[in-house]
Amino acid sequence: MYPYRQLLPRASLLTAGLLVAACTPTVQVAMPNEPITINLNVKIEHEILVKVDKEIDSLLQENSNLF
Repeated sequence: MYPYRQLLPRASLLTAGLLVAACTPTVQVAMPNEPITINLNVKIEHEILVKVDKEIDSLLQENSNLF
């Protein structure tokens, strides 16, 4: 019997193991050399609603020089 016939399955298994280990995905995170610039065009609209009780409203009308 040829000795390489016994080694061939082991060598194939070892080669397959090395190929699987070599193809393992890796993720690397590194800081950029230049600062990150973000340009935003933002339009902000706001609305303020003020409710005044009728008594306060009449008080303000009577004393117009209060403010």
